[in-house]
Amino acid sequence: MLTNRSDATPVEMMPGVVRRTLSTSEDMMLIDVVLEKGAVVPLHSHPHEQIGYLVSGRVLFELGDEQRELGPGDSWLVPPSVPHQVTALEPSLAIDVFSPPREEYRS
Repeated sequence: MLTNRSDATPVEMMPGVVRRTLSTSEDMMLIDVVLEKGAVVPLHSHPHEQIGYLVSGRVLFELGDEQRELGPGDSWLVPPSVPHQVTALEPSLAIDVFSPPREEYRS
């Protein structure tokens, strides 16, 4: 299956945070997330494994007891049920993969 990003529906998750579901299979899901400077994805956890990559911008990523500023090319692995939070230090674009797919993100 091939997907053009322009065909993916943008969904505002919270102020300044917009996601697009790009591809989904039975086992995984690919999304992109655009964050405006100052936007916060508040502390949360989920039963899905999450792996991601920062394409552009800078974010403060809090994962469990670890906190780190990430820039373009940096990545993360969030194990299931581990609390995490992201704050955009500048406009940013992130790519995330979830396994299994997040049903609430299906478009």
